[in-house]
Amino acid sequence: MTSRVTAPDLTGTKPKGPASYFPSIEKTYGRPMQEWIDVVVERLDGGEAHMKAVEFLKAEHGLGHGHANAIVAYVKAKLAE
Repeated sequence: MTSRVTAPDLTGTKPKGPASYFPSIEKTYGRPMQEWIDVVVERLDGGEAHMKAVEFLKAEHGLGHGHANAIVAYVKAKLAE
C-alpha cells in the first residue's frame, strides 16, 4: 500500500520551504501538485533514493532540478512525520 501525502492548500497564505515552489510548478507544468506528489510517494515507497526520484522527474517529466527536488524534499519530510 502506498503512503498518502496530500498537497498543501496553496490559497491564502504564502507557502514556506519546498512548498514555496508549488504554485510555480503547477503553472509551469500544468498538473496539480497532488499528481506530482503521488508519483514521488510511489517511487520513495518503492525504495528509490532522493536523487533517483529527482532524476526520474527530470528525465521522464521534464521538470527542472529545483522543482523536482522541492517535490521530493516535501514528500520525504511528510513521510517522516
